[in-house]
Amino acid sequence: MLEKKPDSENGLAEEATPHYYGHRERLRERFREAGAEALSDYELLELLLFRALPRRDVKPLAKTLLEKFGSFAEVIAAPAVRLAEVKGLGDAGVTELKVVLAAASRLLRGAVKKRPVLSSWSIVLDYCRTAQAFADREQFRVLFLDKRNQLIADELQQIGTVDHTPVYPREVVKRALELSATAIILVHNHPSGDPTPSRADIQMTQQIIAVASPLGIAVHDHIIVGKDGHASLKGLKLI
Repeated sequence: MLEKKPDSENGLAEEATPHYYGHRERLRERFREAGAEALSDYELLELLLFRALPRRDVKPLAKTLLEKFGSFAEVIAAPAVRLAEVKGLGDAGVTELKVVLAAASRLLRGAVKKRPVLSSWSIVLDYCRTAQAFADREQFRVLFLDKRNQLIADELQQIGTVDHTPVYPREVVKRALELSATAIILVHNHPSGDPTPSRADIQMTQQIIAVASPLGIAVHDHIIVGKDGHASLKGLKLI
């Protein structure tokens, strides 16, 4: 809240500096000097919201977002329509948060593209989790690889419901042939948070392998991601 104070020269009232400006500067200075690890989740959210909401004390809003969604990552990855439900965030605040998610995803995708996928598996997992672990509907994507196991393309194939995504094995393999891919990695998310593969997940993966294998296309893995972690069908010896 702005307070008025008398102007000592002309007797007119002028606006005082809002009380939260000093807090903003101290928070920015701590970030510059000690890095993000020195800040809590709500303080990092505050930093993001300063520019979008320059005339508001955003600390209460940052705490509300964490109460609603659970963590910094879940706030950033929350669907825009759900973020818009939070009073006071507005279009500018939602956009600022989604820009951060897009930047993080593009940064990791760039790292994946620069090296053979199978030799940088941890980066691949980080990218997959950033891209879709916190989505509220199932998303099925495919990473298409060349003969050196480098990424040719990363494509979101289908978006389904909270617990099902339709997948068409022949369409997946057809797209691999169009891109001259020699291997693929399947990825989808479980909005429930539990990445444990279902019977349907296993059967669908086996169907894709059955179509792809005779055409010389390897299915390296099927990764399932959720907010509680990830599961690899190959790691679990299910394929």
